[in-house]
This record gives sequence, C-alpha cells and structure tokens, in this order.
Amino acid sequence: MAWIEQTVFFIDFEGSRTSGILEFGVVEVLRGRVVSTRTRLCAPTGRVREEDSAVHGLLAEALDGQKPFADEWTYFSSLRELGPLAAHYAGAENGLLKSVWPYPRSVPDFARPGQRTADWGPWIDTARLYAQLFPRFESGGLESLIQAADLQTELNALAVVYCPAERRHYHAALYDALAGALLLSALARDPQVASLSTMQLLALSTLNPEKRDALQQQQLF
Repeated sequence: MAWIEQTVFFIDFEGSRTSGILEFGVVEVLRGRVVSTRTRLCAPTGRVREEDSAVHGLLAEALDGQKPFADEWTYFSSLRELGPLAAHYAGAENGLLKSVWPYPRSVPDFARPGQRTADWGPWIDTARLYAQLFPRFESGGLESLIQAADLQTELNALAVVYCPAERRHYHAALYDALAGALLLSALARDPQVASLSTMQLLALSTLNPEKRDALQQQQLF
C-alpha cells in the first residue's frame, strides 16, 4: 500500500523541556489532504522563559487555568495506533513527547508491517525528506521550505479555516503543523514519491545511509 493511503498525523509542539509542552497542533493527513486538526494551549510544568516566549508568543499568565498536556494521553496514544507520526525535524517533537510519556502502549510498527512496538517512532520527517529529495532548496527551515515550494498562500488559507485568529503565524503549533502537512501533501503530488510505501518513506526519513542506498538500488527514483 502506498503511503498516501495511510493516515499520517503531523504534529508540532511549542514549549521546551524547561516549561513543558505549552501548545500542541495535530493535522490528520490522508491522500495528500488535510482531514482534521486539533490544537490547544497547555499548562506549563516549569518556568516559561522570556526568550522562549519571544519566539512562540506564549506568556505564562496567558496559560493560567489550562489543563496540562499530560491529560492528552488517550488522544496521542490513539493517534499512534492509527498511523505514523510526522514532524519537521522530528527529533524535537519526539524528545518533548517522550519527556511526558517515554513509551506509548503497544502500537503497529509501520516500518515493519505486521509487527508491533512500544515506541512513538519511527517518524516521517519532512525536513529530512526534503533534504534528500529536493537538495536544490538552500534551507531546510520550515518557513524557508514553504516559500521555496510556493505554498505560503495555501498555508495562509488553511490557517484562516483551522487556526485560532491569534495563532496564525510561524511558531504557533497548529500553524506549523499545517505547514509541515502541506510539505507532505506536496510530496503526494509527485508520482514517484506518492508510489512509495509507508515503510519506504519512513526509511528515507531516517537518513540512514544503508537504507537510503538500498532504496536507490531498487531504482525508486
């Protein structure tokens, strides 16, 4: 089965190990389309540093009364049961997720069909995919790639539909998750990439030289 037929959940977190996860955004992607989204603010579990607030725009006083991210266990574990997780530079999201729950419950291992695992990964990583498939792009940063791929107008239109009015900008969780989901959707419009299996897309996301070379030998591209 091609990866575009598999539900993928694109995730972005705002926060840090110091403050905890302060905001999450999730975009469900299937067949290259946004199916659903979810986002909310979360109570900090530590100090919200001024330098972090300057980036994501979230102030400690604005988070008073929010429920902690840890309340979302059932939701996030169910996502991982249904499909692989995706992120742009997935190591950051994986690290924050594991700082709350080191392991999910037993879930399908989409890198090994028919097997199960107790891991949040492997992740589909759009930063690594674009670095391999489109090396002509000078920067792997999310905003830079969106502009280079001429997706900014489409992103702005989606943000109006799905994002809270005050969070329609980069470094807002759902906005960034939508940006990553658009990068993934753009790959679905390339016939060669769209024909890859989920296992092959995950292998490319690891940047593991042995896996990459094996795929190239199969003349996938």
